[in-house]
Amino acid sequence: MEGATRVFMKLGFEAASMNDITREAGVSKGTIYVYFQNKEDLFVAMVEQERAAFLATVRSVLSTNGNVEKSLYDFGVSFLSHMTEEKIITAMRTVLGVRERMPDLCRRFFRGPENLRTVMRDFLALHVEAGRLNIDDIELAAGQYIDLVSGGYFKVRLFGSMEDAPSDEEIHRTIQGAVRVFMAAYGCHNKPVIDNGADSA
Repeated sequence: MEGATRVFMKLGFEAASMNDITREAGVSKGTIYVYFQNKEDLFVAMVEQERAAFLATVRSVLSTNGNVEKSLYDFGVSFLSHMTEEKIITAMRTVLGVRERMPDLCRRFFRGPENLRTVMRDFLALHVEAGRLNIDDIELAAGQYIDLVSGGYFKVRLFGSMEDAPSDEEIHRTIQGAVRVFMAAYGCHNKPVIDNGADSA
């Protein structure tokens, strides 16, 4: 798996071959075919492994602190640092490059049964129940916080408009601002300004 990951990250899915992977991994083709039928299977396994590892990390970050703001901050730093590093940007580009060939993979990667949004949603629901947050639409709030902590950096990195990942100082500034905005909207001291649109007029 490590050898396949290095090859896919270096050559991309289309250019990579099973021969490249066997050479990089230092194993025979026969060994690989015991576990994987083709490079598509290897690629799917690689993506799922990376996705599962990241979700486990952010889930752990959110569960290690009872303080909502600290947990949101730690999550944001972990998310933004991870999503803008070169390895992840390359992996995302590779996944998007096989979208037409492997549409199910892309759907699972971004919107699988357990993804970043569901992890954040479960965290928010826990703190709403405990009375620490005041949120009517938890699904919406989960997406809003993920958008806030991305700070726009992920998209500009993905499309090549920003060559290097943001600095630690910039990540700190971005996440502090995201937590401040989110808590201003959903802190337990706040009440909804508009109730289902009834007062919007």
